[in-house]
Amino acid sequence: MGQRFHDFLPRAAHDDVARQEFVKSLRGYLSSRVMPGNQAIYSTRVAPAFTAIHGRPPADRSEVRGLMLGQPYYRFWSALQRRSQELMWESVILPTERELPDLVRRAREMAAQNGPGSLRLDPQLPLPRYHTEQDIHIQPGGYHHEWVADDVAGGVLYEAGLQMYMADAWGPEGAFLGELLVRYLRQRWPEFRPKRILDMGCAVGNSTLPWARAFPGAEVHAIDVAAPALRHAHARARSLGVAVHFSQQNAETTDFEPGSFDLVISHIMLHETSLVALPRIFAETRRLLRPGGLMLHMDIPRGDNPFRQFMHDWESYNNNEGFARFMTGLDLRAVALDGGWEPESVEVARTVAGLNAAQKNYTDADYAFAIVVGQHP
Repeated sequence: MGQRFHDFLPRAAHDDVARQEFVKSLRGYLSSRVMPGNQAIYSTRVAPAFTAIHGRPPADRSEVRGLMLGQPYYRFWSALQRRSQELMWESVILPTERELPDLVRRAREMAAQNGPGSLRLDPQLPLPRYHTEQDIHIQPGGYHHEWVADDVAGGVLYEAGLQMYMADAWGPEGAFLGELLVRYLRQRWPEFRPKRILDMGCAVGNSTLPWARAFPGAEVHAIDVAAPALRHAHARARSLGVAVHFSQQNAETTDFEPGSFDLVISHIMLHETSLVALPRIFAETRRLLRPGGLMLHMDIPRGDNPFRQFMHDWESYNNNEGFARFMTGLDLRAVALDGGWEPESVEVARTVAGLNAAQKNYTDADYAFAIVVGQHP
């Protein structure tokens, strides 16, 4: 299933499409045909040799990493995987640069219209170091860098690159994670009807829109620190006819009133923050929820054995996801308790995403996303 086109994505020429389809095919081939060889080498050679010497298998991801880094096959796959990520960005940068003046103009015009939704930016907002120290996902400039006035490039690149990164698995609007979390909520709390919803770390709003559609009577807010992503998110949502109120804010400290939301959510935001930020985000979530309100913070798979954990860590070492390998080793319930949540009010659940072999970059197992669930007493 291809990406749904809207007025705020660049129009791809013939050569753009050919280049992008090649990158998608390459990444799919690496995931389905090359990546699994790492497991075979580890299971048949590396782990048995280690066990023969030490009388036990490798104990954790660190030991596995020390062994696998010396394997030529792993190094070969890793180099190809990194290059495929670079090619992905190169293939979407070309049409974006070509059409950027027009994309900026159209986003300005859309923002000047009346509804649906709104956009509120804060040029004085300090950007957290975990955003500025490295370009997350090696996206040039990250989500936040402003190349021109009223820039939207960070958001355009993110949305266009997302489809190739996930081999179209997240649907024509990249809404998969939002839809997955909506299903989890409805299965567990079928009678829950939030009136005000906040999505933290919304990026371009691809996971936000499913909530506005699932609960059309709700007032939906979405925050992020990156202005280019928010400008694109706002124009995108309006072009798709969905009302969302976007604002440039840090999830650690927002300007919303205490107890002003029924539901606070996020979709794989936590691993792009920091050890200091996490308890602050949980504390802010608790502050914003009304009594009985729900917290659902969903994040990346953790891996169920040392080898799979090592494979997931590839993103940290090679794709500028520096905090991910630390976060997946944390007790997120304990972090939420540090943020002021009561022991009886918070838990870590999980939900499994159905992806095929070409869509699983680092594991042949199910993608089981962690969800930090809390209910304000």
